[in-house]
Amino acid sequence: MISVAIAGSTGSIGTQTIDVVAANPENYNVVALATGTRLDDLVRQAELLRPGVVAIGDQTKVDELRRRVPNGTAVIDGPEAMAQIAETADVTVNGVVGFAGLPVTLACLNAGKRLALANKESLIAAGPVVQKARATPGAELVPVDSEHAAIHQCLRANNNPDRVDSIQLSASGGPFRGMNRDELRSVTIEQALAHPTWSMGPKITIDSSTLMNKGLEVIEAFELFGTPAGLDGVGVELDQIEVVVHPQSIVHSMVTYSDGSTIAQLSEPDMKLPIAYALAFPDRYPAAFGRINWGEVKRLDFEPPDYEAFPCLSLAFEAGRAGGTAPAWLSAANEVAVDAFLHSRLGWADISSVISSTMDRYDNQPADSLESVLAADRAARATTTKIVEQR
Repeated sequence: MISVAIAGSTGSIGTQTIDVVAANPENYNVVALATGTRLDDLVRQAELLRPGVVAIGDQTKVDELRRRVPNGTAVIDGPEAMAQIAETADVTVNGVVGFAGLPVTLACLNAGKRLALANKESLIAAGPVVQKARATPGAELVPVDSEHAAIHQCLRANNNPDRVDSIQLSASGGPFRGMNRDELRSVTIEQALAHPTWSMGPKITIDSSTLMNKGLEVIEAFELFGTPAGLDGVGVELDQIEVVVHPQSIVHSMVTYSDGSTIAQLSEPDMKLPIAYALAFPDRYPAAFGRINWGEVKRLDFEPPDYEAFPCLSLAFEAGRAGGTAPAWLSAANEVAVDAFLHSRLGWADISSVISSTMDRYDNQPADSLESVLAADRAARATTTKIVEQR
């Protein structure tokens, strides 16, 4: 029986993880749950799953949580509570949104456990720090993002990592594919939240609409598979990671080898598949998610991204090339700008310009410790908040 902890259990990744576990209760057991603020949802999950431990980030709700959880379920609180659950299970699924997921990532890896990582921001912002934690004996990182899970699988089709030529990250193109910069100036919140193929939380959905999500995934792919500490010794440079728009979202990513062969991972868009892959690795999960009916697939289209209409993608490449704490600045600036858009304080087209203005003020500091990453995150948030307020 494999024990599972879910950080961000009430969000999109968390609830789908519970569905995956429910499909194979003989082999998986949820022993810990954590959420940021959704008390009622967490209580319902605790009543259903009867975990040993639950945690909530909002400390004002801890007393009520203690009153409402089932007998036998412990409640932990405090600023480190979310991270503490990562030490209780064989596998921790990190579905926390944003930079707040970093403590969970580090706690799981430092405990020598398997991390099923859906929180890309912690790896992007604190890549060098996370790499050190990955060196802990027993620590294992399996990506849950559909694109990185696809790459993870494609790389295992080849026994010689030196023969990897390039990586192709697929992008759906979001809800505004084909629109030009002028057409995008009048985008509404409702339009930006209407993703054509994926069901995700609001922050990630907005990131998909700006293609920042894909830009962050480029940096994440480099941290996962690139120089110097990529999985299985695969050493690709940032500019060997390409983005290709694929609106059907069936080809989730590809790896091209030195002989010209390209290997791809395909399925219907269903996040339960990469979640199940991370839980079962190196085995395969016995239940199918996202199985393709090949009689219904009529076409697979590919096209290059429009960097002019979606400048967030270029900003991400620039931050990745700069290295140091530049990705931390980018991630923090994006979180602040997206939050401002979701609260109607910023237009959709202004998200990229605000991030660009923030990156113009980047102070070129190294990411050589957790403290330096936290300082970079604070500086970037303060800078971006000021820029938003001045618009």
